[in-house]
Amino acid sequence: MVEQLRETIRRISRKHLEENKGLLLGQCLTAVGWVGNTVPEMKEEDGLIELSMDDTFSGYLMSGIAAGDKVRPIFIVRYQGFQWFNAVGIVNYAAKSKEMWGIPCPVFIRSIAMEGGGRRGRDERAIGPVASASHHGILYRMPGIPICAPSTPKEYESIWDYFMNHDDPLYVSEHRRVWDVDYEMKDKIEKEADITLFPISATRLNVREAIEKLEKDGIICNIIDLLWLKPLSLNNKDEKIEYALKNSKYGGLVLDGDFINGVAKNIAYDLMHKYDKKVYALGLEEKTSGFAPWNNNLAPTPDRIYSYVRWLISKNKRI
Repeated sequence: MVEQLRETIRRISRKHLEENKGLLLGQCLTAVGWVGNTVPEMKEEDGLIELSMDDTFSGYLMSGIAAGDKVRPIFIVRYQGFQWFNAVGIVNYAAKSKEMWGIPCPVFIRSIAMEGGGRRGRDERAIGPVASASHHGILYRMPGIPICAPSTPKEYESIWDYFMNHDDPLYVSEHRRVWDVDYEMKDKIEKEADITLFPISATRLNVREAIEKLEKDGIICNIIDLLWLKPLSLNNKDEKIEYALKNSKYGGLVLDGDFINGVAKNIAYDLMHKYDKKVYALGLEEKTSGFAPWNNNLAPTPDRIYSYVRWLISKNKRI
């Protein structure tokens, strides 16, 4: 049976509460469409807990529950901009607890990304400064917490299996755009290519649209999706990446919906030094994120990807 990613998330959550007697905690879980219909319609006695101000001040609480009660809580942060408020408890307790005190702290952090911006006028697609981007880079440099960005049903199943078989907290960067995905995305590798693209999260959708135009121009692209951002080795794609980069004339490009100086540049740096090929990065510009006529700063669009790849190839041809 084919199901959308949102249905996979809902099914996994329900099973965890019913069979594992787990907990699912968050703010406005039931009041605003069950978080995009990814939360099962259950009650407090089933383990579905509504917490006021959970989006902003529950990092410590989740860490304590995970460490003390052995229930492996699912913690929903509805907008990744709020993750800044929760980061202190997650970084200083959940991520450090096992190494410092020998106490594992397995909490499944569903941190949800979207694209928006500050409202100035009636017609803007905007819901505020804290709800306007991906921010998986917040925790990227901190030890003790793996980070992933699942975009398909099978990928979500795989990261849930990882979580249930390990005792670390897991940061799951979910983009609202991929909740409708009801298919699997396959890597695309050619014997000879001009460039290898490494998209993260919802940029995977934009990359696939962009390469249709690029290949009409005779530009051949490999695509290797990155499910795991940290550690990168969990993708189990070392041989595939080595082959693709070796046979790409102009190296690689990591694409992300987070700021350019975050995850994308770090991964590009690691790939470049490991495989001795030029690898570039494309993400949000270094200014406030969101969509508005005065502030148009979104994840790389298909047109921006198309233009950047053409510019990159042209630049390297002249060198």
